[in-house]
Amino acid sequence: MATENQPTTMSDDAKPKEPPAVGHRIRMRAVLLGSALALAICLITPFNNAYRQGTPLGGGHFPLAPFYFFMWLMIFTAVIRAIFKGRNLLTGKELLVTWSLMVLLSGIAWTGLARTFFINITAPYHFASVENRWQEILQPLLPQSWYPQSTAAIAEFYNGLSGGRQMGWLEVLGNIPWDAWLGPLLGWAGFVLLCYIVIACVVSLLSKQGLYIERMNFPLLRVPLLMQEAIDNNELGRFFANRFLLAGLLVPVCLHLMNGLNFYNPSIPSIPTLILAGKYFPKHGFFSGFYKLKIYIYPAFIGFAFLTSKQISFSFWLFYIAGAVLIGLLYFLGLNIPAAALGITFGPTIARPEEMQMVGAYLVFFLFLAWLARFHLLDTLQKGFGLKKDTDPGQEWLSTRLAFWGAVGGGLAIVLWCHYFGLPFLFAFIVVGAFFLFTLVATRVICQGGIAYFTLTAAPLDGVMAFFGTKFFSGVGLVVAGVVQKLLFVDLRESLMPSLLHTRKITDKARNNRRIFTVIMLSLVAGVVLSFLAMLALSYKFGVRELGVDWATRTTVAVYDDINSLVESPAEPSQWVTIFTLAGGVVMLVLVICYHRFYWWPIHPIGYLTAYSSAMRILWFSFFVGWLFNALCMRYGGVVLFKKLRNFFIGLIIGDFLMAGSWAIYGLFSYSSYLVLPG
Repeated sequence: MATENQPTTMSDDAKPKEPPAVGHRIRMRAVLLGSALALAICLITPFNNAYRQGTPLGGGHFPLAPFYFFMWLMIFTAVIRAIFKGRNLLTGKELLVTWSLMVLLSGIAWTGLARTFFINITAPYHFASVENRWQEILQPLLPQSWYPQSTAAIAEFYNGLSGGRQMGWLEVLGNIPWDAWLGPLLGWAGFVLLCYIVIACVVSLLSKQGLYIERMNFPLLRVPLLMQEAIDNNELGRFFANRFLLAGLLVPVCLHLMNGLNFYNPSIPSIPTLILAGKYFPKHGFFSGFYKLKIYIYPAFIGFAFLTSKQISFSFWLFYIAGAVLIGLLYFLGLNIPAAALGITFGPTIARPEEMQMVGAYLVFFLFLAWLARFHLLDTLQKGFGLKKDTDPGQEWLSTRLAFWGAVGGGLAIVLWCHYFGLPFLFAFIVVGAFFLFTLVATRVICQGGIAYFTLTAAPLDGVMAFFGTKFFSGVGLVVAGVVQKLLFVDLRESLMPSLLHTRKITDKARNNRRIFTVIMLSLVAGVVLSFLAMLALSYKFGVRELGVDWATRTTVAVYDDINSLVESPAEPSQWVTIFTLAGGVVMLVLVICYHRFYWWPIHPIGYLTAYSSAMRILWFSFFVGWLFNALCMRYGGVVLFKKLRNFFIGLIIGDFLMAGSWAIYGLFSYSSYLVLPG
């Protein structure tokens, strides 16, 4: 079994291994508690994030509100046990399940869905102008059933109801023009839930590969799992009293206490957590790639980096630095490729042609993952077609056969849905396949790499257009592909699949996994409904113009601008885009071969996938510090020192989230909110 600091590899003759026997049972009180708290987060998140512009309650894949509730639930449960001897209100495992349900739904309420959804289905009408010519070029291509066909309803959505600020929330809901919204909401909710079903089936099918064959470390689960172990052993007090943990906890507490007080009272001194290091590098020349270098100091992410395998954390910051060096090297060699050579792209952060390396890298890494899982995939096919039987299907969310046909049937339904609205049938297969390919690879990066905050560089459609251009798409097809991608498959900071895989790990070996899965799916349905209601009510009460959704508006309008440009002037694959795409594939091929064949190889290939991600611009220094301490600890103190020092970095994580949650609560009752974590 791979340790926390060893690469997880798999030999050529590795065969699917059956999971261990089924163990404990999760009581429904834990599942229902988690669902109730998760739905409460869905209701309050838009108000906190958009109107109050406070610390995001559900940002990333280790969101604030769920962990904050989890900590206090742990303490409350321990106190109840101490007062009422033998009273086991909730076990540690049950508290973990409660936490994981909150994590699942917290993303739906914001960037995972609701943050851009309503702007996505109103922007082409509200932002149409004489200059952009959307009315004559874009609007005739839009499927009418996708959009509210009422200019008055859209105008009130952006400007707010007349007198809306003085209305109560129920009164606002009563004054929303539901006749304009009901059709689009029902259609889109059905499509979103269909995608969620396919994602759940895929996770149920493929989770064995990571859990039992490769035995992934899941760094983002390390702290919750250690807390669960402490409370199940009745040692939660000893866990929090550990001197290393207390020392680590004091660092973010003191840091954010001072900086938070400074935010509300500038006369109090503050400690800088952002260093603009780019000013020390020239704008041109070999080091020009570092001209905008920034150093962000986030104690929690340093803690996550320490808990991640040092091979992975080393690769993250190394490839970020290497990406900046490449920019300077190309400039030094006279290959100053203009951004215009990139053409029109849908990537959320892509800005330079060399960043298209990620398209080739994603494709090759996906093939590598498929090759690693070849025996498991063969076993899955045999069980899916009834040639083999599950040895113990009760321990899975779904039987292999049901999950297999759910994924196949659901995936085909998504393809047919896209084709029905205008995407050519062959390209519907290719586009939907690209969507899930990118999501699967990103899930691996997040769950194995321990990145709580991750963004794509290039979008799935960028990969399709890099190989085929846009001439095979119809104008309507471009609209369908671009809008669906923006809805669920490009803003992956809070995507569902990584959180589902974490939940699958937490519920592993539970005797009532089927019942838990049923509650998960019902909670997802309720989460979508409540998130839609909360965002609609907030928008009609205050108006979108008054909310902090500039990023959502800007990126959504950019998508429609890009579609409009491609409809007017279809694009062919760019030479430079093709070159860098192929180069990225070659580099990734070398990396995966070396990683798999040479045990001493120090670089993990998933680091290359994050080289140009905007997330790594924020987190590279955290991974550098975490890797440095991890490497020094293992080099000079071994496992014994690692286990002691680990508590210090756990303290960094707990302290950061404790202060973030406390300031978020204070911000709800103040004119503004001090931000502890990246938004």
